[in-house]
Amino acid sequence: MSIYGRLRRDILTGLFEPDERLPLDALGERYRVGLTPLREALNRLSAEELVLREGKRGFRVAPVSRADLADLATTLCWVADVTLRQSLAKGDEAWEEAVVLAAHRLQRLDGRFPSQSTAVDPEWERRHRDFHMSLIAASGLRRINDFFATLIDRYDRYMYLGVDATARWPRDAAAEHKAILEAVLARDADLAVQLSQAHIRRTAEIVQASWATRIADEATAPHAGALGTMTP
Repeated sequence: MSIYGRLRRDILTGLFEPDERLPLDALGERYRVGLTPLREALNRLSAEELVLREGKRGFRVAPVSRADLADLATTLCWVADVTLRQSLAKGDEAWEEAVVLAAHRLQRLDGRFPSQSTAVDPEWERRHRDFHMSLIAASGLRRINDFFATLIDRYDRYMYLGVDATARWPRDAAAEHKAILEAVLARDADLAVQLSQAHIRRTAEIVQASWATRIADEATAPHAGALGTMTP
């Protein structure tokens, strides 16, 4: 994996915390790469708004906030509405088979949904992304589909920041995915969109609840943590 890919993965999965500084020397030693490819990777991540460039002060991980999470959830729901309806209208038998295959591959790992005990599972993450991208693959809206993929990456960052929250607010991800698949195969656009949007919003609700609880905990016992850096 390229240095860009490794850094991107480590930021999205929360290995580097929001607002954490990214000193070039330390990163070069950690990843065993030179400063030139490292700068190129950080500049690329800056363009994706995952890293902030601060002139002579260097780079730091982009912050997180409740407002940004809410904006991401709203935008994802809107894009899912447009692309999923188009995909259902245009999708042929081959597309339908591809969706079923992606769902089957995800189902085999749905028991490994990120939680306090399982933490980050790159393979589950990849299959989860593949499933949701397969749903909109027939839309014919390439640029919007690409935008959706970018939004998923940013949204997954919040999901991993809230991994420990699943102990208090468990969810049946497998059932959510199954319901979405059944609605899609039934070509019920309204239901498919409704379930997909509920699936998206559920993640935001869990992370928001986790953050609110952690703020309350910190009021009596301050401690460091990724979500503790989240701003309103």
